[in-house]
Amino acid sequence: MQLQYNSKSTAVKRLMREAKELSEPTDEYSAHPLEDNLFEWHFTIRGPQASEYDGGIYHGRILLPTEYPMKPPNIILLTPNGRWETNKKICLSISSHHPETWQPSWSIRTALLALIAFMPTNGRGSLGALEYTPEERSSLAKKSHTWACDSCGQISDLLANNKAKPMTKEESELINSVTFKGEDSEKVSKPSDQQKQEVQSNAINEEPVINNITPNFFKDALCSDIGMYLIYLIIALISILVARRFYSA
Repeated sequence: MQLQYNSKSTAVKRLMREAKELSEPTDEYSAHPLEDNLFEWHFTIRGPQASEYDGGIYHGRILLPTEYPMKPPNIILLTPNGRWETNKKICLSISSHHPETWQPSWSIRTALLALIAFMPTNGRGSLGALEYTPEERSSLAKKSHTWACDSCGQISDLLANNKAKPMTKEESELINSVTFKGEDSEKVSKPSDQQKQEVQSNAINEEPVINNITPNFFKDALCSDIGMYLIYLIIALISILVARRFYSA
């Protein structure tokens, strides 16, 4: 593998190191590069516990850019799961669909941990998301054990009993933000009865909701006033110049 790539390349050195770190599969995930392509990895993850994916085993591909780790990877699920479409690049904050949120310090392991955390969250119509029922997803989780990859073989054999190493502080913060985002999405899609009553009350009383006025609103208003003053000032100056020319004539 070393003969095929420039060992001085940042991406190659980084991927070589990550391949060594992930060489031993765990009970939660496993990942490795293809023998003939360091920039394509295959991974296997176990479905998160206490969810409709509990007990499921899911396999996929990670396509890494030559600018890695400065740019994020593409992630593709191959095993039917009911959360994302298969054989399609999925939209995540850790994937190439959102390069603005990617951090170069994140790794393939970080992406796998975030992917596991993302599974139980609400897809809300994002690219590649599926809206299967919990029963359908549980059924797919059971069937996933029989799924096999043409390159890697039976995916149920790709995970081990070894415990994954503890998450770093940065990884924990990422996972917490992923979980929090999912909870927020659920709240937005299903407002409480109290929230509905407040909205109806505001609509009936026709009172402005001051809390909804953001600092940008005031900033825009201020900029608008300044613009009007400038226009008035320019008009006044033009009027003075015209008047002076008229009287001087």
